[in-house]
Order: sequence, then C-alpha cells, then structure tokens
Amino acid sequence: MCDLYGIPNCDTMKKARNWLDTHAVDYTFHNYKKEGVNEELLSQWADQVGWELLLNRRGLTWRKLSDQQKEGIERDRAIQLMCDYPSMIKRPVLIDGDRIEVGFSEAAYCQLFGR
Repeated sequence: MCDLYGIPNCDTMKKARNWLDTHAVDYTFHNYKKEGVNEELLSQWADQVGWELLLNRRGLTWRKLSDQQKEGIERDRAIQLMCDYPSMIKRPVLIDGDRIEVGFSEAAYCQLFGR
C-alpha cells in the first residue's frame, strides 16, 4: 500500500487517484487541507527529491506571496512556507516504500507500479 498526499479538489490529484483506482493500486489518501503536513515529513521528502521540486511556484498561493517572502528562498524557508501553506506543495506526492514521485505522470506511475 502506498501513501498519496495532496488536496482532493485538485485536477492533478483527481488524475492520479483515478489512475491508481483504475489500476487497482491500494493507497491511503492524506489531505493537506484537513491533516496538514509537518516539517519533519517535508524535510524527509526534500532530502530525497529536493525542496525545489516540492515547492509549487506556479500556484496561486505562491503568486500571492510578497516579493520579500519569495526573495532569497532557500530550503528551510521553503519548508516553513509549505508547512504554513500546504497548497504550495506540488501535488500529488506519492510514497511507495522508499520511492517518492512528485507530480502526476501516467508514464512514471506505469513504471513505478510495473503496469
């Protein structure tokens, strides 16, 4: 069983959940909006894939930040912002054992699950 992190109404999340359901992959869904996400977990992910990949700079939440908040962003500040504003975490984050996939790509999921 894998863990899928994100926000339920996100279109990319819907695609990922649909792919997992269609391919009978068991997963537990973790809703950032309701459950939040802690600094320790984000640090672990950042260690594996880099904070730059995790931080969604295309979203509305990022764009609403002041230039001062965005200026000189580095790992610790990025992790703090993602804890404070979970919508800034790129979605979905899929954890399967020690493997992590950020974002949804049908090809990547096929490779990850041998489909």
